Amino acid sequence: MDHASITAVDPAALPAPTGNYTHGTLVTGAQRIVFVSGQVPWADSDGKVPDDFDTQCRLVWANIGAVLAEAGLSLGHLAKVTTYLSDRRYRAANSRIRAEVLGDHHPALTIIITGIYAEEWLLEIEAIAVA
Repeated sequence: MDHASITAVDPAALPAPTGNYTHGTLVTGAQRIVFVSGQVPWADSDGKVPDDFDTQCRLVWANIGAVLAEAGLSLGHLAKVTTYLSDRRYRAANSRIRAEVLGDHHPALTIIITGIYAEEWLLEIEAIAVA
């Protein structure tokens, strides 16, 4: 049974978040914490990678969901998400898909534009979930 409370922390002194995230996340009563390693767009155990960003992004979120499900949690338990994008041009698609996947749940969020380990990966996402 989940006893953790995940509350958005958005100080009035700061500009309101412009996307589906919060400036901070207050977690109280957590009994379990799951650290999800950076998930990449592998479609199967053979390491096949889709060519387009949207498919890669949805696959990465599915992989995160699979890790959380194995631990008895869901995407609604996410407290912190860090997304690594290989190029700025993926910002809008990344935000759109994250909003579709997370709905009204807005964890603390960081997005970094950087080189990624494998050239065919257009993004990598790591996360922290609490219950």
